[in-house]
Amino acid sequence: MSEQRDRWAQLTDGQAGEDYARRFARLAESGHDVHGEAAFCAALLAPAARVLDAGCGTGRIAVRLAELGHRCTGVDIDSSMLAVARREAPAQEWLLGDLSRLDTLGLEPDFDLVLAAGNVVPLLAPGTEPTVVRHLASALRPGGLLVTGMGLDAAHLPLPEPTVTLAEFDRWCADAGLVLRQRCATWDADPYEDGGGYAVSVHVRPAARPDAGPGGVSDR
Repeated sequence: MSEQRDRWAQLTDGQAGEDYARRFARLAESGHDVHGEAAFCAALLAPAARVLDAGCGTGRIAVRLAELGHRCTGVDIDSSMLAVARREAPAQEWLLGDLSRLDTLGLEPDFDLVLAAGNVVPLLAPGTEPTVVRHLASALRPGGLLVTGMGLDAAHLPLPEPTVTLAEFDRWCADAGLVLRQRCATWDADPYEDGGGYAVSVHVRPAARPDAGPGGVSDR
């Protein structure tokens, strides 16, 4: 594990799993759509794609994507969150691990899509962000997609101030060999405008050959 605790652990002390699950259960019961991230990702994927949910939390998104027919692996450093995920979907693959050491988990680098939703990037341990982005990019097959969602101001973060700018994030992605393909303001794909407080970004790992087929990623 990384020497410095991530910002999420500093906020929750690794004990937030049950409270987090109850929060989304209440939202679902009140009629809110809690599957926006999964729907966004599913629109980018062909059937039976391989998905890595990095910072999967209680597994809400990965479970939904599995219900839609995709092959999902979840990774999180918070054991209280993973306990909920394993209870809800015991047949799925849930791994306890630090994203800054993702390369030690023995994952095959052939994921069609890697997802880091729920402010995963802003809540990483300070200074580990470029390393994490590099590991996420390395988990993708050529042509695979990195999909991220993150708050860019205090109103969209569980923190008093933002920790990441889009310029920094795009630079980390570029350094990892990724190219920005799409940017939205919400998981409903509303257009992003400069200065917005939340960004959903889709970066692609360029295919090794210009004539390489799309594989598990749809051209939609």
